[in-house]
Amino acid sequence: MPPAAEMIVTNGRVLTMDPDLPRAEAVAIAGGTIVAVGPAEDVAALKGPTTEIVDAEGGSVLPGFIESHLHLFVGAAELAHLQLAGVSGFDRLSAAIRGFAEQHPDKPVLMAQGADYTILSADEPVTRHHLDRILPDRPFAMAAFDHHTMWANTKALEMAGILHGRKLGPANEIVMGPDGLASGELRESEAMGPVDALAGESRIRLGLATGGEPDPAPTAAERAADRAIMARGLDYAAQHGITSLHNMDGNLYQLELLDELSEDGRLPVRARVPFHFKNFMRLEALEKASYMAEHYRSEFLSSGFVKLFMDGVLESWTAVMIAPYGDRPDWSGEPLFEAARFAEIATEADRRGLQIAVHAIGDWAVRTVLDGYEAARRANGPRDSRHRIEHIEVTTEADIPRFAKLGVLASMQPPHPPGQMGLPIEPTISRIGRDRWPLAYAWRRLRDAGARMPFASDWPVSDIDPMRGIQAAVTRKPWAEGLPDQSVTLEESIAGYTVEGAYAEFAERRKGKLKAGFMGDLVVISGDVEAVPPEALAGLRPVVTICGGRVSYRRP
Repeated sequence: MPPAAEMIVTNGRVLTMDPDLPRAEAVAIAGGTIVAVGPAEDVAALKGPTTEIVDAEGGSVLPGFIESHLHLFVGAAELAHLQLAGVSGFDRLSAAIRGFAEQHPDKPVLMAQGADYTILSADEPVTRHHLDRILPDRPFAMAAFDHHTMWANTKALEMAGILHGRKLGPANEIVMGPDGLASGELRESEAMGPVDALAGESRIRLGLATGGEPDPAPTAAERAADRAIMARGLDYAAQHGITSLHNMDGNLYQLELLDELSEDGRLPVRARVPFHFKNFMRLEALEKASYMAEHYRSEFLSSGFVKLFMDGVLESWTAVMIAPYGDRPDWSGEPLFEAARFAEIATEADRRGLQIAVHAIGDWAVRTVLDGYEAARRANGPRDSRHRIEHIEVTTEADIPRFAKLGVLASMQPPHPPGQMGLPIEPTISRIGRDRWPLAYAWRRLRDAGARMPFASDWPVSDIDPMRGIQAAVTRKPWAEGLPDQSVTLEESIAGYTVEGAYAEFAERRKGKLKAGFMGDLVVISGDVEAVPPEALAGLRPVVTICGGRVSYRRP
């Protein structure tokens, strides 16, 4: 007989994601673990005098969402920035920036996020001169929604010391204007870094920019401020029904901050944080990754994987393609790692038993990562490595079956295809080129070829909300006639945020399903996800989020 329940979630439409018992009416939790799933009457028998009852009021009860790709520290900090998603045209941009400046008269640097590449118009790129017309006397910069491009005004460029340009590493660029000065467009992290430093956000972005540690070491006050930012991001995730997350940038400092929050009882979401291997690092740097894996391995906070970037993004021509870009026939992109170098890194990380996750968007980048994983398997022997490729926005017919063959996870983001969740179709589809359209964001093709596919948002690149992601995956439509349907079913989409996310972190026997013996992680939704039209899924909201048997969020 199971123990008396500390919590019972009842009166719900329970979708367990467990094929042995797909549906139920109630869930009981004790000691942070699910102890019973089944009919409401049977589960009610476990009620004791102190059992907390959560009434789902007829809404869906799902396993807690697993957000398999986000940038927690950066996203949390950017909650305080100006948000430009949906803003278009010079007049609306000007009103938004000036209004934000008036609201924050003492901010030393004004930062904005979420700008479309076509925020002015389809054929007018942003320059510092546009931004100077709006805000000439205070430093201002705005980042593209994908965080791979930034536009800064002259004041920001001057204060950051890059108005006259600067020598940068491969695939990074301070775009120069015809007057010999920076145009205002900054491509990739090295180019954007000086402006981030000017804004006082260098520590926050270290896990993304360098993979290194703060130097000098933060003061006690700075550390407390960073913990508060991290806590804000965790709470924001819990509000959206997320009970586990896979951070996709990292350093030891982030793990330490999360560990300190955990010691204070302020870790409402389970977190995985990687070691970020950058292209300037030597192979010996992986020793630090092994250290992080060994010292952080609890069910609430762990490491154990290495993150790399192989290329950039399509919109700024920094993704790396096999054939030239559709709208730039003399350019295929520049990789952050040469193929042989990546294979060497992958082989050593794999030898250490570390999982690897690589940002690869262009088809050359995707193929090169697969080649590196294959080289690691040849050198070290096959194992259940579950190495990952993140994004896979363009691939090839020949490479699709290699995912299942090599056991490589296709980590995808439903909000990312052009036209999804308000994203413009251009310039992305012109960059890809018509010949490559059928194998762009090829979710259905990869799934049908046997690839395991966790879903995520890439927050703050896209909205963190899994319900919006689920809707985006289910309702996706081709952007041109004759293209294959790459959408997924509702069950497949929910699995992407639960079962597949658990598999991606080797936890499929402990999370991702509502099943006795699994972690007490679940989310109560405000309606029945199977009853509403697919276009209305995002309108359903998390009502209660439960992580480890404790309520981490309750809708007011």
